[in-house]
Amino acid sequence: MSRSKIGDRILVKYMSGHSKWSTIKRQKGVNDQRRGQLFTKLAKAITIAVKAGGGITDPEDNFRLRLAIEKAREANMPKENVERAIDRAGGKLSGSELETILYEGYGPFGIAIIVEVATDNKKRTAQEIKRVFDRGGGDLGTSGSVSYLFERKGLVVVSKNGLSEDQVLEKALEAGAEDLEETEDGFEIYTEDRQLHQVKEKLKSAGLKITDSELTFRPKSVVSVSEKEKAEKILKLMEALENLDDVQKVFANFDIPKQVLGEIKVD
Repeated sequence: MSRSKIGDRILVKYMSGHSKWSTIKRQKGVNDQRRGQLFTKLAKAITIAVKAGGGITDPEDNFRLRLAIEKAREANMPKENVERAIDRAGGKLSGSELETILYEGYGPFGIAIIVEVATDNKKRTAQEIKRVFDRGGGDLGTSGSVSYLFERKGLVVVSKNGLSEDQVLEKALEAGAEDLEETEDGFEIYTEDRQLHQVKEKLKSAGLKITDSELTFRPKSVVSVSEKEKAEKILKLMEALENLDDVQKVFANFDIPKQVLGEIKVD
């Protein structure tokens, strides 16, 4: 980790010698067999975004909804599916009431995990998540048990596109970003959660190619996992959690060296 200063602002830079879960997920892509499940999750995200935005169904006035719709379009979700999810959230269509819940716990070898879900059956979802934690060598905790180890942030991923780290760093600072982390597939730029859209638009106007953006839980510190067997067990648990229908996102504070990750087959 290093720090760079431009003017009176300091931005922390992290070199990419390791791979976090967010980076691994981007590199995996989406399997066609899971596309139906992905569309279901995206529809839930749209519904939740409307609810979180006070019932506002216009994406121009509801940033979370705009972000959810962008994600749906990136996944080639049919337009009618998007409109149906918005109509359901706005009460034009009947459907089960969804609520968002954060589950927290520890995985094997002391890694902290946050699971974000959207569910119409809290009891069912809690049982499923506990079962996955138990089978994966983890321990589902109580609210607040690990969330203090994370910060709620906005994340914008930009393509390297021939640009140096210093060039991207300068544009990120000018856009109002906080931190920058270089990865294999680009640069991860972190913002205050409420500044995500503004920073994203400024980065786009500065000529940077945006490849992803989302609200995330960023770990304040990471647990390095350098043994292949341990890394495999952790990734297996993360995959199992991600594959649950009610799970929207999973966040964790592990860090796997690229060399070790290269020896592991990630489905």
